[in-house]
Amino acid sequence: METILLFNFLGPEMLVVFLAILLLFGGKKIPELMRGIGRGIREFNTARSSLEQELQDGMREQDRQKKEKEPVERTKAD
Repeated sequence: METILLFNFLGPEMLVVFLAILLLFGGKKIPELMRGIGRGIREFNTARSSLEQELQDGMREQDRQKKEKEPVERTKAD
């Protein structure tokens, strides 16, 4: 089976990509572009970590509620 990789660049291809970016954006715009990409990645990571925390909190709350209900259900069965 062949594996298709989206970003399987080697040395010469990366050089062509960097030159194309340099021509499209110019030397002065590249640092600004990289800062924007960095901010976007940082915001994504922040949103991801807050979502993970909310999911963990929800799972803990659900476990706590299950544990609180267990003694009540056992006394009804007795």
